[in-house]
Order: sequence, then C-alpha cells, then structure tokens
Amino acid sequence: MHEALKGLLFAIYYPIIAVIGVPANLAVILILSRRRCGIPGCIVYYLVSMAVSDLLVIVTAVVLNRIAGIYFPSSFLSITPVCSVRSAFNYGFIDSSAWLTVAFTIDRFVAISCQTLKMTYCTRRTAMRIVGIVTTLSFIKNVFVYFTYEPRYIVKNKPWFCNLKDVFYTSIVWAAYDWICSILTTCLPFLLILLLNALTVRYILVANRARTRLQNQKMGKNRSDAEMEKRRKSIVLLFAISGSFILFNVLYFITILYVRIGNLTYASGSNFNNLSFVLNESAFMLQFLSSCINPFIYAGTQNKFRAEVKNVVKYPWRIFFKTLKISK
Repeated sequence: MHEALKGLLFAIYYPIIAVIGVPANLAVILILSRRRCGIPGCIVYYLVSMAVSDLLVIVTAVVLNRIAGIYFPSSFLSITPVCSVRSAFNYGFIDSSAWLTVAFTIDRFVAISCQTLKMTYCTRRTAMRIVGIVTTLSFIKNVFVYFTYEPRYIVKNKPWFCNLKDVFYTSIVWAAYDWICSILTTCLPFLLILLLNALTVRYILVANRARTRLQNQKMGKNRSDAEMEKRRKSIVLLFAISGSFILFNVLYFITILYVRIGNLTYASGSNFNNLSFVLNESAFMLQFLSSCINPFIYAGTQNKFRAEVKNVVKYPWRIFFKTLKISK
C-alpha cells in the first residue's frame, strides 16, 4: 500500500470492487437502519457497524488509495502527510472491520452456546458498547502508522509519496509494534473466529444428539425443536459471515507468516516476479473483496432482507412509471 500500483489487472479490479461494494454496503446500512428484517436488535447493530466499516474500507483503501494511486498518481493525495493519514485510516478501518466480525461471532457464540449469559450479553446496549470500544481501540492502535513514513521524493520543498522509514526495520520498538499489528490485525481475529466456530459446531452437534434422544423418549416434536429451528437462520448467518472472513483472509494470514518466518521486508513496488509482492497484493485483493461480500450473504440467507432489497431496486422504477402516467 506504499506505492502506486501498475498493471491492467489492478486498473480493472479495484474500480469493480468500488462499483459493487459502495452501493451494496449503503443498501445494508439503509435497509437495516430502517427495518430489522426479522433480525434481533443486537445483531442489527453488529451488521450495520460492519457494513459501515466495510464501506469506509472501500472508500479509503480502495478508492482514495488504490484507484487514486493508479489513475491520479500525482494528486494532492500523494503528498506525504496526506498519504500517511490515509494509510493510518486504511489500517484503522480494516482493523475495525475484522474485530467487529470477531465481536459478532462472539455474540452469536454466546447466544447459541451460553444460555445463562445470553440474557445479559446479547442486548442492544452491550452491542453498542462493544462497537464503540472496538472502533476506538482500532484507531488508537493505528495512530502510530502515521509516524512510520517518510517522503520518497521532495520536489520544490514539497514531500511526495510514502516510504517506510529505515528505522522501522532496525528499531526494536518499531519491530515490536509491527509484530503487535500483525498479530492483532489478522492472526488473532483469524484464530479466534476459527476457534469460536469450532466450539459452536461442537455445541450444536451435542445439542442435536440430546434432542434426538428426547424425541425418541417422547415420540414427537418438542419445544427444543422449535427453539432450534428459530435459531437456524442465525446459525446460518454466523457461519456464512465468519466463513467468508476466514476464506478471504487466509491468504493474508499466510502472507504474514511467510514474511515473518522468512524475515523479509514488505514489497513496495509492482514486481510480479517477487513472490512477496504477489502474495501481499493477492491477499489485499481478497481482503478488499471480502468488504463487498456480506450484503450478498444477507440477501442469500435472510428472506425479509432480500424482499427489502427488491423493494429498494423497484422503488425508482415505480416513481418513474408513476411520473410517466401523470405526464400523460
């Protein structure tokens, strides 16, 4: 993310991500802010906050960073202080998106597996607090990113572009900070979501076996079945969201391990012969794609949300045809 990318692939891919991701996340924010679509209130807070974070990832990291760097490489956005601020915001929103996914996964794990804690934890007030804490901590952690850059060029006393300072690779303090960022941004969220999903699956399997035994004893349906059916859509939504996060972030996780184990520096140029560059950019491409996926997951798993999307799409056409009738 430190140098303008070059190549037809990037010039086509990132505008497509922006064209899909911006309206899709805006639709989620608009629909879920107005109507719950049968989704519990605490889940709505997480889904809307995740949509806001994903939207801001696309705006800052994709539009203002990648697309602007490709098509407008010498704009004011490339001045070093502006570039540094953009980078700090990029990482802040990416962090926020990842940890909000973790928070949502924890909330659903508690709702499914911890019935005694569910009543006090899975509430709107708790969700609002957690969203606020996660967002605040994400940006506090990434404020220091601003100070890791120096100008690549100085033209007429004006600093241009962002280069990582040499001290970033030699200082123990910056090395520790980089390790902390690597762990907190990708590795820990990735592992937590894997662990929580594994525990949730284990609980569901145990609950299903217990329910089967109870059915055999009573020879009919029982209340437990109705409750599990009621939670089925919530479980599907959980696995779809957390599963897509794992799928689209696994390459970034592997890249972090590759850089750390190989003691490599981060790739900074568009060199397709450099394995570090190929892994790094492929990981970012998938990570940014993940910011577009959740709206389609909601539409695929939630009938009421899908119906609202159809209404939103049909609304402009209704207005158009109504206007035509009035004019005639």
